[in-house]
Amino acid sequence: MSGRLPLVLLGVLGALAGLAPATADADNKDKGSLSYRWTDDQGVVHYGDSIPPQYARKEHAVLNSRGIEVRRLEAERTPEQAAAEARTREETFRQKQHDSFLISSYTSVKDIESVRDVRLDQLHGQKSAAEQYVDSLHSRLGALQTRARVFKPYSSNPGAHRMPDDLAEDLIHTLNELRTQNNIVVAKNEEETVLKAQFQADIDRYRELHAAHN
Repeated sequence: MSGRLPLVLLGVLGALAGLAPATADADNKDKGSLSYRWTDDQGVVHYGDSIPPQYARKEHAVLNSRGIEVRRLEAERTPEQAAAEARTREETFRQKQHDSFLISSYTSVKDIESVRDVRLDQLHGQKSAAEQYVDSLHSRLGALQTRARVFKPYSSNPGAHRMPDDLAEDLIHTLNELRTQNNIVVAKNEEETVLKAQFQADIDRYRELHAAHN
């Protein structure tokens, strides 16, 4: 029996050797008979041995001889699409960071409201100071304009003197400062509106995050 064992092994090895080329041929056949699937601009799906040039850079699939998808190629992005995707990724990343900040920084909605109220009080103080300064500038401007009326070109008196340089400079400086402070008041009002909207958005998001975890 021991003398027959080598013959059996040789037979098995011979059978395996005979199968190897057939398997290799099948693999090569699959590789050599690839086809493609793509969708045209009207949404119609097509199959073929090659892809029309106008669709080569669009999304398509590579199929083997049995029609099984072996690879998928994404559509080539235009610079505008790539930029839009980058913006979306950046916005998603920032939103995750902000969500983490909200959860780790506050224990309740009241905490957010307290911080909001402190910020609003600071803003109101800044706006109030600017408004008081505007009132003082209006008073100063009125006094300067009263003085200027006795000089040319504001006086109707033929013998009126030319306005002194220091008075003219004070008028210009006061008018410019009044314009600047008025702009500050407007900016503070806008800042207050934005601040309230931001904190309200944070409160709404905080509630959403807590609802999702409960």
